Amino acid sequence: MKRLAVNTMSLELGQPGAHAGALMNSTEELVTRVRAGDEEAFRLIFDRYSRPVLSFIFDMVGDRALAEDLAQETFVRAYRGLAGLREETKLSTWLFAIAKNCAREQLRSRRRNEGNVELDAEPAFELRDEGRTPSGALLDKELSGVIQAALLKLDEDKRTVFTLKVLQQRSYEEIAEITGFSVGKLKTDLHRARAEMRRRIGPYLGGEQ
Repeated sequence: MKRLAVNTMSLELGQPGAHAGALMNSTEELVTRVRAGDEEAFRLIFDRYSRPVLSFIFDMVGDRALAEDLAQETFVRAYRGLAGLREETKLSTWLFAIAKNCAREQLRSRRRNEGNVELDAEPAFELRDEGRTPSGALLDKELSGVIQAALLKLDEDKRTVFTLKVLQQRSYEEIAEITGFSVGKLKTDLHRARAEMRRRIGPYLGGEQ
């Protein structure tokens, strides 16, 4: 699929996909149809998974426009690589793994160019009244900004596991497949990430640091 074709798919979080009524197709059926050359089936996959993928990437990079670009890149890579998807691999897990790689490449490029400055900087976005960010459903918009700023101060591994486990509600087993980390490491990183997040967010909730 050409990038232009993917770019016609809407990433607007406030609007359901145009093909939402057809989302009863099983994932396995859709994958089979895509492999047979059915681009409409891939559009249905996009409608089904674009929201959680975009939300995950946004929480990793902290910039809405950049997250949209990386989500588009995720689905371009997915389309090109779908023929090689193993039957035993869950599609959502595979998509999150691609999204993780896209976000990681961007973060590492940013670190090379800016020397880690972004980890201590203000979040590179503003929360506006016209729409909620992917993390906005957690609490109100002001606290959502605090959460995003705290996320960006976690190191990459902790941010990844916290986002996937706490915000995306993925199992340890699925996160292990997405990241390639052991479950033991994931649990350790999550414990430390939660402690850091509590320390940074606690004062805004009236708690102790």
